[in-house]
Amino acid sequence: MSNIAIIIAGGAGHRMQQDIPKQFINVYDKPVLIYTLEGFQKHPQIDAIEVVCIDGWHDMVWAYAKQFNITKLKWIVSGGNSGQESIRNGVFNLEGKVSDDDTIIVHDGIRPLVDEQVLSDVIIVCHKYGNAVTSLPYNEQIFVVNEGDDTTTTKYIPRETLRRVSTPQAYKFGKLDWAYHEAFEKEIGIYGSAYTNTMMVDLGETLHFAAGSDKNIKLTTKDDLEMFKAYLKSDKDNWLK
Repeated sequence: MSNIAIIIAGGAGHRMQQDIPKQFINVYDKPVLIYTLEGFQKHPQIDAIEVVCIDGWHDMVWAYAKQFNITKLKWIVSGGNSGQESIRNGVFNLEGKVSDDDTIIVHDGIRPLVDEQVLSDVIIVCHKYGNAVTSLPYNEQIFVVNEGDDTTTTKYIPRETLRRVSTPQAYKFGKLDWAYHEAFEKEIGIYGSAYTNTMMVDLGETLHFAAGSDKNIKLTTKDDLEMFKAYLKSDKDNWLK
């Protein structure tokens, strides 16, 4: 039983307003994507890595992997027109290469601060229950806008009933492969901001929470990039070594 990571790096990253995709922006002489891959390369339970990459950058990823000794990288697959299409492409590429009982960890390439303990817990929970989604309590108050007047509210959602989830997420390959075939054939959970976790719920699956970390930021804007740089410079971040 193996643990295989699918790293999603198929986006163009227009919100970062840079000339190249944000996953390839250099931070202290290293691309963002490599920071992400290093987290999986160094984790003793990760057996192989697949990158779903934007077209035109495959050779660059192989070159970076060689330069930074990402020896667990086994496959590079072209992304799709959406996040869900990109994940689907990555999952379908593993057909015939992995077993149904293997654990597949899906992770955003622009979340470069994946914590070793978070990754370990996702794997543990998935081995026990068949899936796992990184999660954290929601610490802000959530109010619902009034119908007909979105400047007022009379209703709130108790934050104790909420969890915010992100990647990494883990699923047994057999169920994950079935889910993407089912979802795209029936057009369930594949549009808009849908992701693997929301698709699974739309397909009637029960998900299991695993540990999360506030440091697991997604690099979407320039401010996120500055926060990432600050984390890298912090002397307190011994877990990055």
